[in-house]
Amino acid sequence: MTEKSLTEVFCENYSEIKEKIAVAAEKSGRNAEDITLLAAVKTVSPELINFAVEQGISVIGDNRVQELISKEKEVTENVKKHFIGHLQTNKVKDIINRVSLIESVDSLRLAEAIGKQAEKHNKIMDILLEVNVGNEESKSGFAFDEIEENIEKISKIPFVKIRGLMAIPPICEDKDDNCKYFLKMRQLFIDIKAKNIDNVSMDILSMGMSDDYEAAVLCGSTEVRIGTLLFGRRNYSV
Repeated sequence: MTEKSLTEVFCENYSEIKEKIAVAAEKSGRNAEDITLLAAVKTVSPELINFAVEQGISVIGDNRVQELISKEKEVTENVKKHFIGHLQTNKVKDIINRVSLIESVDSLRLAEAIGKQAEKHNKIMDILLEVNVGNEESKSGFAFDEIEENIEKISKIPFVKIRGLMAIPPICEDKDDNCKYFLKMRQLFIDIKAKNIDNVSMDILSMGMSDDYEAAVLCGSTEVRIGTLLFGRRNYSV
């Protein structure tokens, strides 16, 4: 049997993922169009990224600053670029004009650094605040019970706009446990939105990846970040 090409693998996976997102969205009382499928492109070649965009991918996410920069000239401009990985304050200057949204803002200090760099370029930088919903020591992000007080502080930083929340819940064998964390995030999202804080729009709830995106959509996610399930397993040592 001939081994499938990377583009064939992508097309099959993309079609299946879209179908499952549509079903989950409908069950949650929404439409497939209400859910953004972000393609996580860690170690994915520019050629395959461009092919994915041609097939309909509208948002891609990088989690390494250097990789984002190295692929920049080869990746099409006809796609929105988000940064989804851990970001050091001294690297903010390198991505401030390269992405439209930073999803992984995990500290007040990082938000302040983003504001300073955005001011230098006279642009408003959209951000999501990363919430450590499982309070795991191994993960970055704001502690769940500290997120609201930090939103109040960050909302006052010039040149930064809070667009929503992002979370990576603990790995759970039982899907019901996944939903527990997703629903907790959904309620937090709703509660913050209801406060109508200036400079906080709360229109993006980014949660759900290759292993749990269906549960995330069922529980209210507006964006799922999928890499391995979309492109196939890659060599992450690159």
